[in-house]
Amino acid sequence: MGTRLGGAAPKPLTPLRDGRTILAQQLENVRMAFGPDAQVMLVVGFKHELLMEAAPDVAFAYNEVYDRTNTSKSLLKAMKATGSRPVLWMNGDVVFHPDVLRRVTPLVEQQTSFVCVNTAQVGDEEVKYTVDGAGGVAQLSKQVVDGLGEAVGINFVASSGKAALIARLDEADDTDYFERGIEVAIAADGLRFVPVDISDLYAVEIDFSEDLVRANEFIE
Repeated sequence: MGTRLGGAAPKPLTPLRDGRTILAQQLENVRMAFGPDAQVMLVVGFKHELLMEAAPDVAFAYNEVYDRTNTSKSLLKAMKATGSRPVLWMNGDVVFHPDVLRRVTPLVEQQTSFVCVNTAQVGDEEVKYTVDGAGGVAQLSKQVVDGLGEAVGINFVASSGKAALIARLDEADDTDYFERGIEVAIAADGLRFVPVDISDLYAVEIDFSEDLVRANEFIE
């Protein structure tokens, strides 16, 4: 809803310095990496008509209880709507370098589930992670102590792990972030997500006006 930014439109429609919106920047990055025919789905809720008008050539899933649920339930909508296909997803408020998707393309093609991370900074309010002995993600939440870095909101689940993730998202509390589903699927179902370090590239989650300023500096 973008209330902390003070805008009236859904946060993905926040304009950037170069004239694009957050949504337009994301869609351009996706198509640069995976081609103009990449299959895209937006999970919408707040003022969904505006988003549908802004991106008329993609598919949509509607979270009708967006005001009472968190990202676990919005992601669940997309996961169920895409059948058994693997899914690359991103938070709708992340402005990121186009090379992020180019970097992870081999993992998408190999069907290796991953979480993009930034090890350069670890904010108290960010989703943090740890790794297990094999280098896979072990913990993934805002409550992680001594995290190695923070998740930036760009993730991928392979077809082989999708059913387990759907089940864990389904059982998650309405107020849970989707990372809770990943964390439980790792611990209970043996799913493996590898961390992909993108610390040398920018990826800014836009929560406050200062985040927008920082993202615009990268774009410029």
